[in-house]
Amino acid sequence: MKGLSTIAPFAVALSATAASAIALPDSLTPHYFKRASSLPEVTVKGNAFFAGGKRFYIRGIDYQPGGSSDAADPIADEDICKRDIKEFTKLEINTVRVYTIDNSKNHDACMTALAAAGIYLALDVNTPKYSINQKSPAKSYNAPYLQSLFATIDEFAKYSNTLLFFSGNEVINDVPTSKSAPYVKAVTRDMKQYIKNRNYRAIPVGYSAADIDDNRVEAAHFFNCGTDDERSDFFAFNDYSWCNPSSFSKSTWGDKVKAFSNYSIPIFLSEYGCVKTARSFAEVATLYGSQMTPVYSGGLVYEYSQEGTAPPQSKYGLVKVSSDSTTELDDFDSLKTAFKKTPIPTDDGGYKPDGGPSNCPDKSSTWLVSGDGLPAIPAAAKKYSKSGAGSGPGLSGDGSQDAGAGSTGTATAGSGQASSTGKSKSTHSSVASGHMGELSLGPLVCGLVVSLSSLLGAFLL
Repeated sequence: MKGLSTIAPFAVALSATAASAIALPDSLTPHYFKRASSLPEVTVKGNAFFAGGKRFYIRGIDYQPGGSSDAADPIADEDICKRDIKEFTKLEINTVRVYTIDNSKNHDACMTALAAAGIYLALDVNTPKYSINQKSPAKSYNAPYLQSLFATIDEFAKYSNTLLFFSGNEVINDVPTSKSAPYVKAVTRDMKQYIKNRNYRAIPVGYSAADIDDNRVEAAHFFNCGTDDERSDFFAFNDYSWCNPSSFSKSTWGDKVKAFSNYSIPIFLSEYGCVKTARSFAEVATLYGSQMTPVYSGGLVYEYSQEGTAPPQSKYGLVKVSSDSTTELDDFDSLKTAFKKTPIPTDDGGYKPDGGPSNCPDKSSTWLVSGDGLPAIPAAAKKYSKSGAGSGPGLSGDGSQDAGAGSTGTATAGSGQASSTGKSKSTHSSVASGHMGELSLGPLVCGLVVSLSSLLGAFLL
């Protein structure tokens, strides 16, 4: 037995070392070669998300320590990330939404730590300086803006736990701003085309909408109408309509499920958690229950950290952050209890496996858009599909809302289809998924493992 205890560990150690340096195809990679931080990539099927062959329900929180007043990247700082992951794991969540990141920084450490904790990232690609201006959308839809968005895609496409990208957040928040809808939808189209042209995996792209009574339904159908290249992959609401005590029938949730019963792409709550009354999070049981799951795919509680000192903003936090420590607030315990009482469903929830696009809404007094005509991608931005976006401007860039020439025409239907064979810099590179690139030494490693195994077998005989 001395030989077994000496040689076997050596063989496994050598095999594991080689496998960590050289990525083998998944079908040839033994389970002990795979990193603990690997998560299955999430895809869209019908009106639901799937991961590893099973339906994926989003259960998470909105995460932006410092809030909008202090634009900072929480997942570029390993210490902050690890501090907060400890709290995430107590809640047993599977997703965090981050509103602002610095696309000039590296995110390997935090994305790997999140993946190791079983947590995916739902990412807003806009930043305060690089975003669509709802009051002047045509001017702010330009090449420098798209370059920043594409650079963010380049940075995060390599991680298997990048769940999805938000192309916009509450750009449409009343009737007049519905005029900006074609520009946000054009951004969605451009992002999807860039992902395809750069040979990245099909990371879902969609919009996070304000829950507006005047044009909620119109917005949802607008982002899901037209040709496949311009349609969103999902649609999300920031919904605070359930204020405890309430119920499926008393709140607007029942009406929304009915309104979207035939909607063909995933819907989820990108923000929820009304603070008009004390938050018991009783809505969690309904959100993951049989009344909602045929249409909804979960949601994200707003928000992780307490921001500001005055209500209503001060009422939203689950924890209070102070330097390198956190203090759990009452809402943290309430949410933790609600999640414990309602496990994530393990079945497919009665999802719809297929369905066609929506009909584009008609122009009206509350929806100021006619048809589905979208602006063409700015000419200066077309080069990125072949050459890549290059380095991101980060949070200290000059900004894009008043920079560069915008679109000069209306796009033809289907213009967002993949149109080039640009080579991706990270198609096979994923820190969070454990892949280190495809190298020609793979067969050599396999042979080495086999040889060592044979040697071990001969020794034992």
